[in-house]
Order: sequence, then C-alpha cells, then structure tokens
Amino acid sequence: MQSEKKKKNMSELTIHKIDFFVALISEFAERYHLSGADAYRYISSHGGVEMFEENYDILHTLSFSDMVDGMAAFCRRKGGMVA
Repeated sequence: MQSEKKKKNMSELTIHKIDFFVALISEFAERYHLSGADAYRYISSHGGVEMFEENYDILHTLSFSDMVDGMAAFCRRKGGMVA
C-alpha cells in the first residue's frame, strides 16, 4: 500500500516538474523572442535540462524572471549566445 502511494506522489511530482519546465521554457522564449521549440533546443543544447533537474528544489522557489535570468546565465557559461 505504501509503495503505491509513493508511486503516485512521484508521478505527481514528475508531472509538476514537467509543467514547471514548460512554463520556464515559455517565459525564456518570450523574453528572447524565440519559438518554444527553439528555446527548448537552446536550453537543452547547453545543459539547461540537466541543470533544471539537478536544481529543481531551488529553482521552483524563484520568480520566473529570476529563473530565466539564471538559465540564460548558465547557458552563456556553456557557450550559449542569447543576450
């Protein structure tokens, strides 16, 4: 019984993370005048997906503006060119 509850909680958390990441990509795309697909490709190609996964617990406490700033700075350090 307890493992079923754990699975449900994990899947709810996973769904929340995905929704949150989609919102972050949307905000990033809007800020830098990119399509959602281009924003995802840019973030993904510069390690942003992994950074998001590793730092989700901190990122979700920030404003979307601060998260976009942080993601842009992270990607620039990894070779990205978004201004």
